[in-house]
Order: sequence, then structure tokens, then C-alpha cells
Amino acid sequence: MSSRTETLEFQAETRQLLQLMVHSIYSHKDVFLRELVSNASDALDKLRLESLVDADLDVDTSDLHIEIETDPAARTLTVRDNGIGMSREDVVSLIGTIARSGTAELLRKLKESREAAAQDLIGQFGVGFYSTFMVADTVTLLTRRAGQTEGTRWESTGEGTYVVETVDDAPQGTSVTVQLKPADSEDNLADYTDHGKIREIVKRYSDFIAWPIRLVTPDAEPVTLNSMKALWARPRDEVAEEEYRDFYRHVSHDWADPLETIHMRGEGVFEYEALLFIPTHAPFDLFMADGRRGVQLYVKRVFVMDDCAALMPNYLRFVKGVVDAHDLSLNISREILQQDRQIQIVRRRLVRKVLATVKEMRTEHADRYRTFWSEFGRVVKEGLLEDPDNQQAILDIVSVASTHDATEPTTLREYVERMKDGQEEIYYATGETRAMLENSPHMEAFRAKGYEVLLLTDPVDEVWVERVAQFDGRPLRSIAKGQVDLDTEQEREEAGTERERQTKEYAALLEFLGGALADSVKEVRLSSRLTTSPACIVGDAHDLTPTLEKMYRAMGQEVPKVKRILELNPTHPLVTGLRAAHERGGDSAALTETAELLYCMALLAEGGDLADPARFARVLADRLARTL
Repeated sequence: MSSRTETLEFQAETRQLLQLMVHSIYSHKDVFLRELVSNASDALDKLRLESLVDADLDVDTSDLHIEIETDPAARTLTVRDNGIGMSREDVVSLIGTIARSGTAELLRKLKESREAAAQDLIGQFGVGFYSTFMVADTVTLLTRRAGQTEGTRWESTGEGTYVVETVDDAPQGTSVTVQLKPADSEDNLADYTDHGKIREIVKRYSDFIAWPIRLVTPDAEPVTLNSMKALWARPRDEVAEEEYRDFYRHVSHDWADPLETIHMRGEGVFEYEALLFIPTHAPFDLFMADGRRGVQLYVKRVFVMDDCAALMPNYLRFVKGVVDAHDLSLNISREILQQDRQIQIVRRRLVRKVLATVKEMRTEHADRYRTFWSEFGRVVKEGLLEDPDNQQAILDIVSVASTHDATEPTTLREYVERMKDGQEEIYYATGETRAMLENSPHMEAFRAKGYEVLLLTDPVDEVWVERVAQFDGRPLRSIAKGQVDLDTEQEREEAGTERERQTKEYAALLEFLGGALADSVKEVRLSSRLTTSPACIVGDAHDLTPTLEKMYRAMGQEVPKVKRILELNPTHPLVTGLRAAHERGGDSAALTETAELLYCMALLAEGGDLADPARFARVLADRLARTL
């Protein structure tokens, strides 16, 4: 057999492209070993498949494996496999992809957008293979395809030329030998002949690869570095609960057992496996801007990234686990996930599964659901703002306090089932604490009439109730906004004459108070929601609440000051006395002070903030002194 050797020269654009890949696209030099191991794993997968398909292929598949061998004296590292191998044509086409595609257009696209560039190259052997030049002076590849007799040797310094040679002494499979550059801590270039460093990289990136990765040592038997325990790839009925718990601790670094385990598989055009966990308690950084997410991304058991934001929405950031995709569009370095259709499909399926699991937990395991909601309910409600596609599914698992029970929260569905005959709206109140809401003047008519009110005390509640607006076709209605009329038709008829009389009697006082309090309120009117308090402050139906005003300003957004409405209880002694004093033509300054006190009392009763607390205290003290 004649040895055929070719020395080929890189084009000018190709040299620039290679330099860009080596120095710019990969952010961590350790990934070169991940890429070589991943390529070796692919080769073993292909051999196993081809041996099943081609009965005439005479190969030994009894001990398929990957070997890593180092020579500190020679400063070389070799990764070899006994997989499918490559023909000379494969080497030229696969490894030469970059060399033969070095056009100015491709280079321009890579420079403009590293994340989205050259998707047609993704998954090809040559792409990851070239990452070796980050750490190598010279790279040598020796390979022979299964079923063939000729082998191929490829070598290059990554500079001007590369050599392709046909050889007759190559074993089946592929070996890549890297002539390593000197270790350089300033350039983050580790000593890749160090066995400890190799163990670290394999454990981090390749622990769950299905084939054994063996470290060859000169004086001992090869040591297998990876666990090969990809629980997500095994059927659920073959995995013990203790294995799930151990794996959860591995991926989450949590000391407690998971609250719920979700094991799922996606099949069809796009295949993936997912093993997700809902923790028992919230992590300390759940509400920190730079808090870690919990889902790791693997591609065919090769670790790609932590904290994969593309696979889980922000409001489910507490979910831990692994998603292993069989085929994804990645960038050239496999480090940045493209926002493509496949990823969106996986994300939608994962979200639906997590929400369905929580809903099932609520109906089948009430204690576990209570734990879940106490730990994560506040963050889940963020999804009502962020994820309109799953808004209904989130509403189905929302649990909130209500006046129906002093200790047990309720779902919106349960509230609707308890609604009174003729009730069209779901009533709610927002505030800082349950006690404050229960004692609010706004609650009086609802308590008197026996209407249940949802008590919402999380800051996010102020926002989502405005955004969602309705549940099951029934509007969500704040008891602190708009007019309230809880009377039946018969009650309205019976009270009609009395209301007309009160409207006439209080017309002059209401006009006076409207002028005296013009800087604070936009209207003063009689109330139908008060039974024991003298006054309350309400907003128009579409006004911002005071809490929302403060939230927007805290975020640096300027919003106009919203004036609200002062409602008076026409049967309260303080209000009737104020009307009588006004009719007698009493001291205007004293009446104005009384109006101011009445307004401030109503503001305090709902938990609001006084504009001038010192003045309120002084006026109140003067009034009290005159009564003694």
C-alpha cells in the first residue's frame, strides 16, 4: 500500500477564523477536553448503532470505552476511543469543514454575532476539535474507520498548514494527541497533564456519559473517572427513591430531601429527558437579582451549562435538576443556547409539567402543597405577570388567605364555589398584614352582609390582581375602589327614600369638605360601605393604589400623584355632628381642622402614611385638651 500524504495551506480568511475561535468564542480553556470526550462518546454511539444495523460489520463492541493518557515529560495529552473511527474522506470533510469553509462572509458573521453564527456547523466534529488549539502547540489525530483497513493521520499547528496522511498501522477508532503549551496561570492555562485537573474536568462536564472514561496511569490499572449514572435516562420504575434523593443533593447541594420529583421524557421529532426537583425550602438567594437558577443543560449526557435560563422561566427559578437534549442548536462553543423553536417547545413542556405537578400536589398531598406554597407561593405569583400563556394554570394553584377561615387559605376555585347567590365579582383587599385588612373600614359592609373577601398581603399581589382582572369569567374587584352596592333589589327600593334625604341633607357639607380638602382628595361623598367607622378613603375603579405608587417610585419611575375619594358614613355621630356644626355656621377654621382630622383618621385606618404626622399630632392634642 502506498502512503498518500498531502500538505494543505489554510486560506487567509481561515487563519483569521481559527484565531477567532481559539481566542474569542470559548470562554474557558477546560472545554477542549469536554469537546474531545464528547466527540469520542459520539463515535462510540455511532459504532454501537452501526453494528446493530449492519450485520456484516465485524467489530468488537464488548468493551467500548474512552481513554485519557498523559505524559508529563513530553507534555502530551491523548484522548482515544475504540468507536466508529473516520475514513480519510471523513477527516477531510469533518475536520476540514472550517478549513474549507473559510470565507470572508462566514468570518464576518462570526465577528458580528458569536451567539448566532454558523449554525450549520454545529454538531460537526471539526468545530469542537479546533478548541484544542487554545491549549496546544500541535495537534495530531490518528483514526481508522470500523470495517476499513487504511487509517488516516492528521496534524497541524493551527497556523499556516495541516497534513493529511494515509497510514496502515492505525487501530480502529480515533485518538487525538495534544502537544500542550506550558501551563500559564495568568492566561488561565492549567497543567492538563495533572491527573487531578483531568478528574475535575471529567467530573464537571462528562460524569454522566454512558461510556466509561478511563484515566491511563503508568503503574496501575486504568481508573474509571465518570459515574455513568444518568438517572434521567433510566425508566422511573427502575430508579429507587434513595437514588433520586442522592442525585438531588448532588445537583442542588441541598441538605434536605426534595419535596417533589418530576421525571419526564419528550419523544418525537425532538427528544429529551428531564429530571426536575421541587425543593422543600426556598434558597437564600431566591429574591436576589443575581440568584442562581437550578436547571442544568446536558446534550447527550455532556454537561453544557449551569443555570440554563432558556429552559425555565424566572418565576420557577427554584426548580432544580437536569435537562438532557439529544439534539440542540448551540453556538460554536456549546456555551450559549440559541433561542430556537426546539428550546421553546421544551420550555413549554417543562413549565406545564411543573404546574400540573403542583396542582396534583394540592389535591393529593395537601401537606406537601402547603409547604410548597409557603416557600414558593410569592415567587410563583410573579408568573401571573410574566407568563400569560400559563396564567390560568397558575391561577389554578394560587392559594390566598380569606375571611372565610382564620387560618386555612383558599383557592380561587373554592372561593367561586362559595359565592353568594347573585354575586358576580370576586372581592379582594390588599395591604401589609391580615390584621390590618380585617380591621379596615373598607371591610365593614362586606362583613355585615356576609361576603367573603380575599386578603392579599404580598407586594406582588398589588400588581397581578390588576393584570389578571378576572377568574372563571368573574371580575376581581378591590373593596377599596369604586362604589360599593351590596344591597339586594328589595333593599335598594326600601332604602331609596332615605338615601335621597341624606343626599340633600349632606350636600352643603360635602361641598365644604371638598373645598377644604382639595389638596388631598378629588371628591367627598357619602358611603354605602361603612357601618361603624366615620370615614374611609377609596380610589376610582382604575386608579393606581397608594402601594403601587410607592413601588413604581422605588423603582425610579415617576408617576403622577393620585388623589383619592373621601367617603363619609352618614349615620356616624362624628359625621352627623360635623353636619350640624356646619349648618349652624360654626367657626370655619375649626371645621376645616375637623375635616383634616377626619381625613387623617381614615388614612391611618387603612394603613396609609400621613403627609405631616407632626401636624396631625399637634391638632389632635389641641382638640383633646379642649375637651378636658
